[in-house]
Amino acid sequence: MKIVFDTNQYVQDIAKSDSYFHTFINRDSLAVGVLRLEPGKEDTQEPHESDEVYYVIRGDGFLHINGKDYAVSEGLSYFVPKKIPHYFHGNKKELVVLYFFGGPDS
Repeated sequence: MKIVFDTNQYVQDIAKSDSYFHTFINRDSLAVGVLRLEPGKEDTQEPHESDEVYYVIRGDGFLHINGKDYAVSEGLSYFVPKKIPHYFHGNKKELVVLYFFGGPDS
């Protein structure tokens, strides 16, 4: 079982891929990943089947949750209940966020 994860490498790999996120732990009880959103790129995620927490590593912009915008800044965390529409937008700098699901990333 893998214990140590290089999230900096995942961010670099995402920059070279067609995806803007990478889930690096995906178990029945927990999923963890990193999201990297360039300015002007659309966050196309759909509501999830599990509660989710986002932790902002760097960047700016907004997190739209269930019809309301919340300002995003480094070091802040955000909770999104399962099945609630949400997406990041309006970032003027690269946005890098860790995400945690209370269940698998499906």
